[in-house]
Amino acid sequence: MVTPAGEPTVLVGPPGSGKSTIGRLLAERLSVSFRDIDADIVTRAGKPISDIFTDDGEAHFRAIEEETVADALAEHDGVLALGGGSVVSERTRQRLAGHTVVFLNVGMAEGVRRTGMSSARPLLAGVNPRATYKALLEARLPIYREVAVIEVDTDGQEPAQVVEALVGRLRDNGAK
Repeated sequence: MVTPAGEPTVLVGPPGSGKSTIGRLLAERLSVSFRDIDADIVTRAGKPISDIFTDDGEAHFRAIEEETVADALAEHDGVLALGGGSVVSERTRQRLAGHTVVFLNVGMAEGVRRTGMSSARPLLAGVNPRATYKALLEARLPIYREVAVIEVDTDGQEPAQVVEALVGRLRDNGAK
């Protein structure tokens, strides 16, 4: 394993950056388990994320997300993919300090192409999803960079290429 024993490798980034896809492949490559915060939230809430937003509102979703991230950071030692907005929470950012956090960067055009403006992504729904994605990216980019110890560009790369680059960067970063 290339991260300190007992500690997760945490993936952050905007929708479409590849957190789930790359996370699964990275976990396989490192022979560790994979955990996805969005899947944990669905299990915890007993309904899809889009329904949580619709029925209970974004604030309720963010509270569940914050608790779920805290639990996962304490319990999981493999690869952990956070939701794109997890880093908006100050408490979550504080909890990420000292962890191996990887920012999977994706440009706007590629992110829009990958997400396909899916209705499963409640923050991208609306009249102008492209403008919404651009605003989301601009607002979160400094936060992703603040929490990350490694940044990997995913534009124009296959997931396997990103994983290989990431494994090298994790080793170069001094992780075990």
